[in-house]
Amino acid sequence: MFYLAYVHKDPDSAYGVTFPDFPGCFSAADDLADLPRLAQEAVELHFEGEDFSIPAPSPAEDWLNDERFQGGYWMLINIDMSKISTRAIRLNISLPENLVHRIDASARERHMSRSAFLAKAAEREMAAIE
Repeated sequence: MFYLAYVHKDPDSAYGVTFPDFPGCFSAADDLADLPRLAQEAVELHFEGEDFSIPAPSPAEDWLNDERFQGGYWMLINIDMSKISTRAIRLNISLPENLVHRIDASARERHMSRSAFLAKAAEREMAAIE
C-alpha cells in the first residue's frame, strides 16, 4: 500500500523521512535509493506488538499546507502491510496425529491455545535462524 512520506535533507546530513499517517515514525538514509527499504523497516518497528488497525493512507492534500512539512518534498513509499498486520488469519495445516497430541499437551501446560503455542514456536525458530 502506498503511503505519503515527507523527505527532507539538510546540508551534510542524511535523508530523513517521516510518515504523516504514522506520527512518531521516522527513518533516515545516506543514499536516497535506500530510503524505501529503511522506511519499511521503520514502519514495521513502529507497529511491532501493536494490536490495532493501521490507518489507511491519507490524501496528499491533507498535508500540503501543514507547517511541519515545509522545505522538503513528498514521496510515495510502498509499505508491505503483510509484514505489519497482526490480524489473525485461519490456516489449514496437516500434522501427524501424535505430534498434535504432544503440541496440545505442551500448550495446556503453558496455559496457551494450540494456535498461540504454534505461533510462539514459529517465532522462536525464525529468531534462531536470523
